[in-house]
Amino acid sequence: TQSENVLGYYVDVERIPNSCRDSPNRIFLKDRKVLLNISMAYYRVNISAYNEAGESPQVIYIVPDFSATDLPGQIHVKHLGTNAVVTWTPEYNPKCFVVDWGTSKEDMHMKIVDTATGNFTLENFQPYKSYKIMVHASDVCQCESFTGHEKTFGVTHFYSVEGVPRTGPANVTILNITKHSALVKWTEIAAEDCLGFLQGYRISLADSSRKRSLAVTLNSSTTSYRLTGLKEKTSYRVQISGFTNAGEGPPTLSQPFSTPKYGTVEALCICVTQHQS
Repeated sequence: TQSENVLGYYVDVERIPNSCRDSPNRIFLKDRKVLLNISMAYYRVNISAYNEAGESPQVIYIVPDFSATDLPGQIHVKHLGTNAVVTWTPEYNPKCFVVDWGTSKEDMHMKIVDTATGNFTLENFQPYKSYKIMVHASDVCQCESFTGHEKTFGVTHFYSVEGVPRTGPANVTILNITKHSALVKWTEIAAEDCLGFLQGYRISLADSSRKRSLAVTLNSSTTSYRLTGLKEKTSYRVQISGFTNAGEGPPTLSQPFSTPKYGTVEALCICVTQHQS
């Protein structure tokens, strides 16, 4: 707020995690902009201003994920009980590799791996949790600052044991109902509720006699589906469940709707949100 009194800025860049416990890399600036050459690991950036009276309190910024997707074909993970063996084929021969793994940026671990090994064993994986594993090539290996020296080789996600989703999708909505069709929409199952890699959704449709007239399987990126071939002036109920490689999770609460006898009707929305305790 007193920019005319500012002489410059301190920018401390620290890798997360930082098992080397080295001090952050401090940059001195006159301008309010800095270009950082960093890997896809997490980084903490602390920014403070200074003048003749001293240094201001720091503002902390955590560099977020660069991408939610994997870098394909780079890293292979094989689970052995609660352990996992990570292997990779280097594109070139750096001095070492740095392996990061954990469930979130607050729970990441780091290990420097000699180039000659080409693999690394990770221990004590918990079931039903998604782990992010990153491998970085580096020419700095002796617990110095990795900023500017790391290059991310590969990123993958891994479950030691997959479970079935503990809930179905939320906000199931039925709209655009006609004599013979209706549109079903829903919100995707949250990642923390999948307990495994979500493979897709299953929609079940039954009429008032509880006779199932439709069961369709959709991929995990789909969040809407048009029901067709319905009978006019008929009551139906829809349920949706998600599934992983471990199996199918519980379906949503049964959502009722009725087709009209004549033409189209005004859109009808029935929204139900499932709350987990």
